[in-house]
Amino acid sequence: MSTEVKKAVTILGVPLGYGASMAGVDIGPAALRVARLNQRIARLGYSVRDLGDLRLERPQSIPDDTAKLKFVREISIACELLAGEVEGILGAGEFPIIVGGDHSIAIGSFAGAAAYFRRREQSLGLIWFDAHADMNTPDTTPTGNIHGMPLAALLGRGAPELTRVGGFSPAIHPALCAHVGARDVDAGERELIKKLGVRFFTMREIDERGMSACMDEAIAIASKGTAGYAVTFDVDALDPGDAPGSGTLVRGGLTYREAHLGMEKIAENGGMRLLEIVEINTALDVNNKTAELGVELILSALGKTIL
Repeated sequence: MSTEVKKAVTILGVPLGYGASMAGVDIGPAALRVARLNQRIARLGYSVRDLGDLRLERPQSIPDDTAKLKFVREISIACELLAGEVEGILGAGEFPIIVGGDHSIAIGSFAGAAAYFRRREQSLGLIWFDAHADMNTPDTTPTGNIHGMPLAALLGRGAPELTRVGGFSPAIHPALCAHVGARDVDAGERELIKKLGVRFFTMREIDERGMSACMDEAIAIASKGTAGYAVTFDVDALDPGDAPGSGTLVRGGLTYREAHLGMEKIAENGGMRLLEIVEINTALDVNNKTAELGVELILSALGKTIL
């Protein structure tokens, strides 16, 4: 393997679990580091800088079960901090790898990246791997958990505390977004998906057309962003047999090889500007299996190949 330094990679952990209903996801960044994330990226020829974990504000009170935006104050503060960190990493000419944490952190990750490129009069595309649509709003959410709302917020729909992170809305244009792996979508989300026209590659379409064809189309959509595109990977997009460490498991997800193929194609395309992996729940994982797979997928997205 070549020892030539390819690019500077900066890792930032966001141990936020307030957006989810189960404890354990906040330790996801630590689990990825236990799986030697930093060292294994360095072996690919990248220089690696690890900023550690973002310092988060603890909740001042616990919301009741009927709340429609649980922990919104703490999550919006965390996302504003994260957005600023992402802007700083990109401004330093480095490639951000954001490790979570629940999926509500995506609001900060991609609002920050979108703001950075917006100042350069560029638009950012987005590829979103997930079993769920993550397009609920306070009006449609069945749980009040904000990790079910980040894509809607980035597309400008939902609570202003979430949609205005980074100072403008929407952060991402629907025509530049591709969602891969959906198999559990709420009724209110279906309506919003149709209204905004976001391209969803459901598991049925992946079954019928194959992962390769679906990824080619997803990358083409996201690549319409003049700055390139960001990628977020929720580990519940994977089949639970390969990734048991998630609090929102849904049977029938992406196989081990389908997920790697998706990331390998992203690496070959070369347009990725930011990578995020979320929702690894260490309390539910088995021998750090899900975190280990998460590291493998990050390596594939950064260019690791079989030969």
